[in-house]
Amino acid sequence: MLTLHTNEPLINALSHYIDKATDTLGEGDFETSIPNLSLFRRERPAAPKTCVIEPSIVVVVQGAKELWLGGEWFSYDTTRFLITSLELPADSEVIHASKSIPCLGMVLKLNLEMMTELMMQSELAHHHSKSSGMSAGIGSATPSILDPFLRLIQLIDEPRAIPIIAPLIQREIHYRLLLSDQSAKLHQITSVDSKGYRISQAIEWIKSNLSTPLRIEALASRVQMSTPSFPQHFRQLTALSPLQYQKWMRLSEAKRIMLNDHLSASSAAFRVGYESPSQFSRKYSRLFGTSPKKDILLLRGSANQAER
Repeated sequence: MLTLHTNEPLINALSHYIDKATDTLGEGDFETSIPNLSLFRRERPAAPKTCVIEPSIVVVVQGAKELWLGGEWFSYDTTRFLITSLELPADSEVIHASKSIPCLGMVLKLNLEMMTELMMQSELAHHHSKSSGMSAGIGSATPSILDPFLRLIQLIDEPRAIPIIAPLIQREIHYRLLLSDQSAKLHQITSVDSKGYRISQAIEWIKSNLSTPLRIEALASRVQMSTPSFPQHFRQLTALSPLQYQKWMRLSEAKRIMLNDHLSASSAAFRVGYESPSQFSRKYSRLFGTSPKKDILLLRGSANQAER
C-alpha cells in the first residue's frame, strides 16, 4: 500500500512549474533565467548516455533516473536527490518516463566557495564527519530541501526579483545541503585541510591545462600530497586515475569544440594535446562508440531536428 510523503505537495507544485516551463520545448536540458539553474524533460526511457556531471544537485520531481559512475550505481527519483561535489564523467540513464508522464527535474550547480563560507560562518565547521567513497551520493529529498527549490523556480514568473532574491534562496539551499545526510561529502571537498579539497584543486589544474602532459609527481606536489597516495585518493573520489580523467576531459572538450566551434577532428585533437589525429580518433571512438566525424554529424542532425 502506498503512503503519502510529507513532501508530496512540494513535488506536485514543482512538477507543475517544470512541466509548464518545458511543455512546448520537447525533450532536453534547458537553461533558465535564474543563474546556475536548469530544467530537464524526458518523454521516454533512455539507455545510458555519457556525460560530464558538474558539482551540482539534481532533483527529480517526476519519473526516475540512474547514474553509473565507475563501478557504482546511483538511483534517484522524487524521494532522493543526486549530489556531486566534483566534476565527474558518468553515464546517465532515464528509467521512468513517457509522453503523458515525462521525467521532469532540475539541476542547480553548486558554488563550493559559498559552501566553504557557510561552513566557516557556522558551527558546522567544527563538526567534521568522515566520508568514504567517491564524491557523488544520494540524499533524502526532504521538505527542507524541496521548499527553497520551489521558491526559487517560482521566480521564473517574477523576473525582476531574480537578481535580488535568487542569490538568497540559493544560499539557503547550500546551507540546507550542509545540514543534509550528504553533508560529509560536501565537507570532504570544501574543507581546505581535506584530501578531497586537494583532489578538487588537482582537477582544476587538469581542466585548465588539458594540452599539457600530466606528470603525477609534479601534480601531487602541487596539491601537497605524496606521490603514492595522490592517485589512490584521486581514484577513490572520481573512479578514475588522473591519466584516465585527463583523457576523458580531453576527449569531452574536443567533442565540445568540434560541435560548437566547427573545428575539424585533427584541429580539435591538437587543441587538447593529442599529437596524432589517428590516435585521437581511436580513443574517441572507444569512448563515444563512433568516430569523431560521425558523432558530430549525428549530434548536429539531432539538434536541427529538435529545432523544427
